[in-house]
Amino acid sequence: QVQLVESGGGLVQPGGSLRLSCAASGSMFAINTMGWYRQAPGKQRELVAAISSGGNTNYVDAVKGRFTISRDNAKNTVYLQMANLKPEDTAVYYCNADGLLLATDKWLEVWGQGTLVTVSS
Repeated sequence: QVQLVESGGGLVQPGGSLRLSCAASGSMFAINTMGWYRQAPGKQRELVAAISSGGNTNYVDAVKGRFTISRDNAKNTVYLQMANLKPEDTAVYYCNADGLLLATDKWLEVWGQGTLVTVSS
């Protein structure tokens, strides 16, 4: 089995920066795409950013130019560097990964536990 463990959330003032980390652990897992989703109060969960195994990225329009997603394949870890944070970015952020579970040759989708990001003065 595979688990995703998130860290880095917290309280930050508008205009500040924060970096989220998500590390996979457990069974050998050949990760394809990793991404970050968020769910704000009163809103549906949305994809914030995603990165493929080859390094291709995509972002929701609201965070383009402010957020950067990256990954370290050797560590099975994905990061979300968030800059110029706005109150509208306040949400619970969830890490997501899909890939091949090597022991069974099956594709899996795995979610992290969520980490709260609060942007407020």
